[in-house]
Amino acid sequence: MFTPKRVRRVVLIRAVGMCVLVTLGLARATAEQGPLGLGSRPTEAEIAAIDIAVAPDGEGLPPGRGTVEDGAKAYSEKCADCHGVEGVEGPYDRLVGGEKPTKTIGSYWPYATTVFDYVRRTMPFDAPGSLSDEDVYAVTAWLLWKNNIIPADAVMDRTTLPNVTMPNRDAFIGDPRPDVPQK
Repeated sequence: MFTPKRVRRVVLIRAVGMCVLVTLGLARATAEQGPLGLGSRPTEAEIAAIDIAVAPDGEGLPPGRGTVEDGAKAYSEKCADCHGVEGVEGPYDRLVGGEKPTKTIGSYWPYATTVFDYVRRTMPFDAPGSLSDEDVYAVTAWLLWKNNIIPADAVMDRTTLPNVTMPNRDAFIGDPRPDVPQK
């Protein structure tokens, strides 16, 4: 299993290796590679595979749907080892409950679509991006239900998820800079 300490160690080792290659002049650029001669230019299909951003208003949500019941199954199979059976036991981040300003889904996250986007991109920790869109909708539904945000019979999809009002949505301070679009 990948632990945060092991991930940091791997990233550090790779970064040091890159520095050594560049310093020794061993990295040679070619037309297909980047400026350091490493990697390759991504294909359109590779770009499309990671171009999966979901905006707070729901733009970018994929087709699919998920229920709280399906989410309970997917969560127990893919998430419970790290976040606990009920989302509070750990060993990693607590996902359920907590009084403000605890950084749980129910007391901190401003948009339900952000929960979907985060789970889709990063979970499970040992296989990020491996969940189907239906599993992500279902896990998101289960997490929202566990945090008393949606009812047990709710179905989450690209229409219903953006309409979920998170408890802490209005507690965030906007960016007052004049070059940042305001709502």
